[in-house]
Amino acid sequence: MKLLIVINTSAGPGESAVYDFMRLALRDGDQACVRYTDGTTEPSELVEDAGDYDAVVVSGGDGTIASISFKLAYTGVPILPFPAGTANLLASNLLSPYEPRTLAQMVHDMKTYDFDLGEIEADGQTFGFAIMAGAGYDATIMHDAVPAKKRLGAAAYFQAAFANAKPQKSKITLKVDGRTFETDGLGVILVNFAKIQFEIPLTHEASPRDGAFDIAILKAENAIGLIPAFIAATLDRDGGMPTRTDSIEVLRGREVEVIADPPLNMQYDGEPIKTTTPFKARVRKAAVRYIISDEAVAHYKLSR
Repeated sequence: MKLLIVINTSAGPGESAVYDFMRLALRDGDQACVRYTDGTTEPSELVEDAGDYDAVVVSGGDGTIASISFKLAYTGVPILPFPAGTANLLASNLLSPYEPRTLAQMVHDMKTYDFDLGEIEADGQTFGFAIMAGAGYDATIMHDAVPAKKRLGAAAYFQAAFANAKPQKSKITLKVDGRTFETDGLGVILVNFAKIQFEIPLTHEASPRDGAFDIAILKAENAIGLIPAFIAATLDRDGGMPTRTDSIEVLRGREVEVIADPPLNMQYDGEPIKTTTPFKARVRKAAVRYIISDEAVAHYKLSR
């Protein structure tokens, strides 16, 4: 086996575990090429020759994995998202373990499936995301959490949320698959994988392999108004699907354009973008190939 391992040393607290993974994964005659970034080099620049390897292991946060996933879209190169970031939401959504020994066995088992990615175009730039991307309140939280992520971990997001109890509200125009919707809100979130922190599903129907986004519009007057919706989302972990209240409206679509007045800040997979709305987005169906666990095989009802 020949592995390409990309390590983002500026990610969260889980970086050291990848070295245990390498010791456990590599067997007699195997090879590994290890490449590092501290955030200066774009992770996608380190996988130009990924086709020469049996798999790419990405040790970092969700933003690092998103960048490499987008770079390797439609190449068929298997990617193992190694959870070493702050939130590790992709690993959570894929039902992946955190133990290096189990992750090492997953590479040898090589059970894979192709999942959708999202693509955003804004201000002449293009970004790819695996989990969700948005504009507005969530992007403000992601931006303000950055300085404390190393120190506080996932708690940095809650600190940023409490510090922004009265976020900006905008007039939002959405164009979804040719249909136009107008509303007022705190933001818009495009959902591919639905689970956020603590395994809470943001929306009911989102599937990362159906070729469409769930489009969540945050319509509350302020951040406090979103609390009932997130309480309902917490209760939804048992599959009961309680109502989200009218503070979150959900649309579905494959192509989306978002315009906001005043403009809203943006983020993808926890990474703040240094630009604002407007933006366009589309689904890239079955674009990325992830190495998954037996639990994910059963969950997504995939063939082995």
